[in-house]
Amino acid sequence: MRAELTRERILTAAARVFAEHGYAAGTTNRIAERAGISIGSLYQYFPNKDSILAELLVRHLDDGTAATERIQRGELPGPIEEIFRVFVRGAIETHLDDPQLLRLLMEQAPRSKELLDKVERLKQGLVGYVQELFDHHPEVRVTDTETAARLCVTTTELVVHQLIADHEPVDLRKLENELVAMLTRYVRG
Repeated sequence: MRAELTRERILTAAARVFAEHGYAAGTTNRIAERAGISIGSLYQYFPNKDSILAELLVRHLDDGTAATERIQRGELPGPIEEIFRVFVRGAIETHLDDPQLLRLLMEQAPRSKELLDKVERLKQGLVGYVQELFDHHPEVRVTDTETAARLCVTTTELVVHQLIADHEPVDLRKLENELVAMLTRYVRG
């Protein structure tokens, strides 16, 4: 239990340090100091700052996966526009915690083969779910639902990541409304 609490303190401290100082200046010494532990203790849990950043990325992916699974288990509204709204709002909410850290994760996080495989599995699962939804929804007019599902999932992911992590603030209500409108018009043909 104590080990897990220390690990959490390190990750929380690292998220703050990376967001405030950037990855290059976000040293393990700064992370240990912010966490209130010795550098030796930090190295008992993580061999270097790459491993800390990779763990933060895994947690980000896990949070997004959990949010998507909650949406999939729930009752979706009938109209396709409102279904898109549920997914887009969920994607936006998942990424609001720390835009600076999100930008750092997108631009600088180490990506191992295992991590890339995990991302691909998650994406394929979501694409399959959305394709199934498209195949049975009366408002969807696209004929190639597999490609349409891939486009909608990827577009939502990339646009939300990019605009929330952007240096220029974005009006979240406008982002949601415009992205929902774009996706809805596309699938309605």
